[in-house]
Amino acid sequence: MPWQAIGIFDSGVGGLTVLRELTRILPQEDTIYFGDTARVPYGTKSPDTVIRYSQEIASFLIKQDIKLLVVACNTASAAALPTLRKSLNIPVVGVIEPGAKRAAEVTRSGVIGVIGTSGTIRSSAYSRAIKRINPDISVLARPCPLFVPLAEEGWTDNEVAKLTAHLYLEELHNAQVDTLVLGCTHYPLLKKIIAEVMGPGVTLVDSAEETALTVTAILQEKELLRPPAELGNHHYYVTDVPAGFIRTGNRFLGGKLGDVYQVSLDDCRFVAEKD
Repeated sequence: MPWQAIGIFDSGVGGLTVLRELTRILPQEDTIYFGDTARVPYGTKSPDTVIRYSQEIASFLIKQDIKLLVVACNTASAAALPTLRKSLNIPVVGVIEPGAKRAAEVTRSGVIGVIGTSGTIRSSAYSRAIKRINPDISVLARPCPLFVPLAEEGWTDNEVAKLTAHLYLEELHNAQVDTLVLGCTHYPLLKKIIAEVMGPGVTLVDSAEETALTVTAILQEKELLRPPAELGNHHYYVTDVPAGFIRTGNRFLGGKLGDVYQVSLDDCRFVAEKD
C-alpha cells in the first residue's frame, strides 16, 4: 500500500547516504532505517553469515510493514540479494546493480573505474554486474579503505583527505578511465575531492543516487508512491548503543536524526534514546 514505509538497511551508517538521496527525491515517503552497528563491518564476514544477518534484519523490517526493501550495503547486496528476493514478497533493491547500469550507460571510452572497500572490490560484484550488461567494457577496480573512516570522522575536505585521494586514485587517473563508480555508500561524502583528483573528463556515478532513482521508478511503476503533498516520517534502529550512530549520522544527513532505537534481534526488544 502507498502509505507503507520504505525499509533500508546497512551494516552501519553508510547507507544513510542512500536515505539522504531517497528523502531528497521522495520527501513524501516514510522510511525505516536499520543499521547493524553491533556487527559492523560485514566485509570481513563469510557470505553465509552476511546472508543470515540480512535475513534477520529483513524479517524485522517486514514486521514494521514496509512496501520495499533497500539493501544499502555493498557486501550484503553482493551476498544476500538473491536469497532476499526469493524469500520476500516485496521488491528488494541493492546498491550494486543501479550503479553498474548507470556506469555502463554513460561511459564513452568503455573504460570504467570502480572504487570501494577491500571486501567489495575483492568480491568483484561491480565488475561482474557491469560485464553482464556489456562484456566489452574494461573495468579497473581499486580498494580505498581509508575513505570510510575519513567520511565518518568528517574529514572530507582537508589535506589528509586530498592526499589519500591522490594516492588511491592516481592509478585510475593514469589509466584514463572516463567513468568512476563510487562503490561504497560512504564515498559520496568525498565526492568533491574525488572529482578534483579525477578531473572534469571523468563522470562520477553515485551508487546511492542511482539506487534512489531505481526505488522511485519501481514505486511509480507499481503505483505505490504516496501523494507528493505529504511529508514523510523517518525512524532509525540500530543494534548497538545509539550514541555513535547519532554523532556520525548527523554528519551524513547534515542535521538531527531524531529518535534512534536500539534493537535486540533476538526478541525485537528496543529502547529509545533521544538525540
